[in-house]
Amino acid sequence: MKPTLVLVGRPNVGKSTLFNRLTRSRDAIVADIPGLTRDRHYGHGKLGLKPYLVVDTGGFEPIVKSGILHAMAKQTLQAVDEADIVLFVVDGRQGLAAQDKIIAEQLRKTGRKIILVVNKTEGMSYASVTAEFHELGLGTPCAISALHGDHLGELIDFALEEYPYEEEIEAESRQEKRPLIAIAGRPNVGKSTLINTLLGEERVIAFDQPGTTRDSIYVDFEYGQRSYTLIDTAGLRRSGKVWETVEKFSVIKTLQSIEAANVVILVLDAQMKFLIRMRILPGSFWKPGAHWLLPSTNGMDWTITSAKSSSENLTANFLS
Repeated sequence: MKPTLVLVGRPNVGKSTLFNRLTRSRDAIVADIPGLTRDRHYGHGKLGLKPYLVVDTGGFEPIVKSGILHAMAKQTLQAVDEADIVLFVVDGRQGLAAQDKIIAEQLRKTGRKIILVVNKTEGMSYASVTAEFHELGLGTPCAISALHGDHLGELIDFALEEYPYEEEIEAESRQEKRPLIAIAGRPNVGKSTLINTLLGEERVIAFDQPGTTRDSIYVDFEYGQRSYTLIDTAGLRRSGKVWETVEKFSVIKTLQSIEAANVVILVLDAQMKFLIRMRILPGSFWKPGAHWLLPSTNGMDWTITSAKSSSENLTANFLS
């Protein structure tokens, strides 16, 4: 079984950049904005010779007791519970922060193996930049640069030194390929709540605030002895209403997930008129050839159709 490496740290220390480096992907949205990542994000590690899983988490605020930051902290703690190794990421340029000490104390209580990772150390003396972090009492810090890829190979070799080398088996070639089911729709219509209900656990953050989900989160799901992958996506609005850079990245991720999906579940708010709901979605939302399931939150209406038909026909099918 693959070991699981969980990335933990306060906001904006470079966890998502490190996740993308280790998975050799661009799956995690990266921008110089604190608190960008919110849900747990899983990926297969591809840096190094040994197979492993990587989990990106949101900025950890363990002392916050309410609001979305508290929900993010719960997601982080759930990820730590699943971890074989915790990579505690800190910012070498900002130095040791009071919040780093709080997080270190919280992680120490979990009993997990913890590796202290000092990020953003490019162009700096590793001995001097890591010196103050010895105060955390978590062993010798590993100095890296996720942005430039410096010393990541050494980090992974050190993290996985206790695990024997096993030639990775291409599971996809031996197992039935999982159908991809994307959950899409406007902000705050209940997409994340629907996924949590299907899974029977709080896998993704569901919060009464538009724009809570920012990334596309892939979750494996078993139902009726069949395997599926659910995709929780960020809410979509008309392009003219999208202003923030973060939301633009989220829209791109959502459209990519819809393009990859075999089935798209378009979640609608039953309290809004259907024609209004359809008009405010971007034209590029409709993927040719995909099968669509249209549930209404707070309602019991369902229909299955194809996006080969126009949105007018979809409207007619739904209302018939």
